Amino acid sequence: MAVERTAINPVTWSEELGFNQGELVSGHTRTLYCSGQTATGTDGSPRFEGDMAAQLALSLDNVEAVLGAAGMSLANLVRLDVHSTDTDLLLRHHGVLASRLGAAGVAPTTTMLGVSRLAVPGQMVELTGTAVA
Repeated sequence: MAVERTAINPVTWSEELGFNQGELVSGHTRTLYCSGQTATGTDGSPRFEGDMAAQLALSLDNVEAVLGAAGMSLANLVRLDVHSTDTDLLLRHHGVLASRLGAAGVAPTTTMLGVSRLAVPGQMVELTGTAVA
């Protein structure tokens, strides 16, 4: 059975920002829950201190790597949570995230949260996701 995704948007403003208010998913057989991914290299060392756009892009690359290891891609994301130490700066670089998700043809449900710090000093953004196939 193929995965069927239905966007649930009782209001439409979120669509312009690249996310749905809800997503009804049926027919899936596998669910992947991704741990928080930050801008770290494959050796776990932090990268791009002070550069939100680069940290956001690498964090998304790392989410994509986890998805790929499970035989999935960004197109399988149904939920993405974004935690940031500077939400104003994050919003100025939101296009990095929105363009990658748009290119994958998805608008996963999303929550953005401001936090006082992340586990790794110097990191400004952490992404967690849920994907289905």
